Amino acid sequence: MVNYGRLMLMQNKSILLIEDEKNIAELVKYNLEQEGFHVLHAAKGHSGLEAAQKNIPDLLILDLMLPGLSGLEICKAMKQDPKTRSIPIIMLTAKGTEADKVLGLELGADDYMTKPFSPRELIARVKAVLRRTNRQKSDFKVLRSCGIELDITKHELRIKGKPVEVTAKEFALLQTFLSSQGRVLTRESLLEQVWGYENSVNLETRTVDMHITQLRKKLGKSADHLVTVKGVGYRFDEE
Repeated sequence: MVNYGRLMLMQNKSILLIEDEKNIAELVKYNLEQEGFHVLHAAKGHSGLEAAQKNIPDLLILDLMLPGLSGLEICKAMKQDPKTRSIPIIMLTAKGTEADKVLGLELGADDYMTKPFSPRELIARVKAVLRRTNRQKSDFKVLRSCGIELDITKHELRIKGKPVEVTAKEFALLQTFLSSQGRVLTRESLLEQVWGYENSVNLETRTVDMHITQLRKKLGKSADHLVTVKGVGYRFDEE
């Protein structure tokens, strides 16, 4: 059965695609438009950044290897600009560029996909990011544990009183762990709770591990409480 409410939500969404490979751009644009999205395409880095700043899309699909200005440079520029900081970003990367993936996530990208990729999976990820972005935040509180202070209202993290900058995804991960202390959270459940993916078993769980690696670096000694449960997932322990 068609969910018309969800379909109407997606039909009003605009997506900016910055991709220089013509075949890939046409494939992505066609499939997204079939789902009711309005798609704007830019083939070069500088023109893509200008389009994002001028049109303020609901979501950006960003290739890393671009002429003129790289995807990482675009991501960094957007997250430093108050006008574009909140635009969610899905990166498209070539296989074997894990260092670029990590850097992109550190710069604030919400997700990544490796080429070649399935258009159906890309659409699933796009919808998941948009659902999460549009989900109303009803929690207005401060979570505290093990030297960590997470202010949900102000969207701020402090470690032993000192402010620490984290990406939106790292913040959401930490909020999920602090709200579920002592419970083991599988990678699949984190994809569903933090990324908003449905039926996430077949999706790439490596993205969870990469985000947690970056989060641990920022938590310092408090990261000792974020425990890996081998073969299952992760757990936050106060002890």
